[in-house]
Amino acid sequence: MDKALIIFIKNPEAGTVKTRLAKTIGPAKALLVYNYLLDHTRLISSKTKADRLLFYSGFVPETDDWSSKKFQKHLQYGDDLGSRMSTAFDQAFSKGYPRVIIIGSDCLELNENLIATAFDKLSAYDFVIGPANDGGYYLLGMNSPYPELFKNKDWSTETVFEQTLSQIQSFSKSFYILPKLSDIDTIRDMNEELLILIEGEN
Repeated sequence: MDKALIIFIKNPEAGTVKTRLAKTIGPAKALLVYNYLLDHTRLISSKTKADRLLFYSGFVPETDDWSSKKFQKHLQYGDDLGSRMSTAFDQAFSKGYPRVIIIGSDCLELNENLIATAFDKLSAYDFVIGPANDGGYYLLGMNSPYPELFKNKDWSTETVFEQTLSQIQSFSKSFYILPKLSDIDTIRDMNEELLILIEGEN
């Protein structure tokens, strides 16, 4: 396989996931929402024709819902999100993959067709990026490593996408922008299905 899909997830534990959402609905319901997001991410990535590199935030569990036959399991390393992503890209490129994409687990609107489109665009463009409505990005792809892209960013703020795009432009490299999608970070981001899910826990 000449494509690698990096998937970043947090170990699903109450109080450590969806912390902004937890301030409104509580940590137990926030964990419920996060597990729902993990199920969606696992489904769409399983349908993606690429080698799948799964990176956990805290530890690699002995068993969970992510099949070791479908996902190569790793641990995230680094002092912040940028350094962890940079290290994951380095690992993928060191394995010889010419096209590498990273996604998180916060976007219910992301699907396998968009990921396939992103990989296709990497045949013609140096970068592919999917902007999120909160100012970040839900997907980033490249065909060679650019560690500087992950330095000096205000992670988890509304400036991340613009900072990243500006830096890509400064490289004089080509890029393709995917449709803007919504991450699930606050209760305002939740669709009817998620609202029904948490209401069922009352």
